[in-house]
Amino acid sequence: MDEIVSGGGPLVLDGGLATRLEAYGCDLRGDLWSARLLADAPELIRQAHRDFFEAGADVAISAGYQASVDGFTSRGIARADAVRLVARSVELALAERDAFGSGLVAAGVGPYGAVLADGGEYTGNYDLDEDGLYRWHRERWQVLTGSGVDLVACETLPSLAEARALARLLTETPGVRAWMSFSCRDGEHIGDGTPMQEVVAELAPLHAHGSLVAVGVNCTAPRHVPALVRTVAAAGIPAVAYPNSGEEWDPLHRRWSGIGEPGEFGAAAVGWWRSGAALVGGCCRTGPEHIRSVRTHLGRFS
Repeated sequence: MDEIVSGGGPLVLDGGLATRLEAYGCDLRGDLWSARLLADAPELIRQAHRDFFEAGADVAISAGYQASVDGFTSRGIARADAVRLVARSVELALAERDAFGSGLVAAGVGPYGAVLADGGEYTGNYDLDEDGLYRWHRERWQVLTGSGVDLVACETLPSLAEARALARLLTETPGVRAWMSFSCRDGEHIGDGTPMQEVVAELAPLHAHGSLVAVGVNCTAPRHVPALVRTVAAAGIPAVAYPNSGEEWDPLHRRWSGIGEPGEFGAAAVGWWRSGAALVGGCCRTGPEHIRSVRTHLGRFS
């Protein structure tokens, strides 16, 4: 993994897990979103992972985005059962990877804002400071990093404070490797307004240490990706890029608008790779067809 990220060909990530589950007809309304299916339909989560592996993904991100111990217990689930559900997110991805025969598994770690279910993952408008975020993430982090995954995907982070909290946890768990990807408001700033250049400078020591394999962007409009990736690459850090399809999410009316065409998405992925993205995939509204297009377009560089 390190050798690929450090200078080999691009590594293809999977697409939007929840998007795939919705394509199966799953109703993901409610605060638990796709995490509810860890209890109700784990076989569908495995199928979604399989679909992305078969489409050409090298890496599956586990169904942990909205899965947290506190999130489950607040819905009446016993704490021990909540811990088991968080662990199951990784177990399902590992089982499908082993059945497929190749690939890597990244434990999905969503932001605190995902559990708030109020759009906070795009703004960083939280009721917790860095210390509070560190404590909130800690139990889930310990469960996931002890699960046998290849690395951890800290994703859709909107704030520097949350990145700092996760960086503390990463420092405290020797041998664990992770990437951090941010939701960004434009081509220069993450969700809370912090310049990406400042974020990268603060995280650079973790990359130099070897525990942070990449920094980048996800759950963001594709048009912002090239500039953001170049900012990361300019600091000598491999970038990760898995934006939304190009459709726009309206949090007020809770719906998508626009068209995200797989062929155009795959063609754009070449530009992200050339800008410095060593890991490339898709986030919301991207399915196996988008990942197959990314694989086709990037295949000649592998």
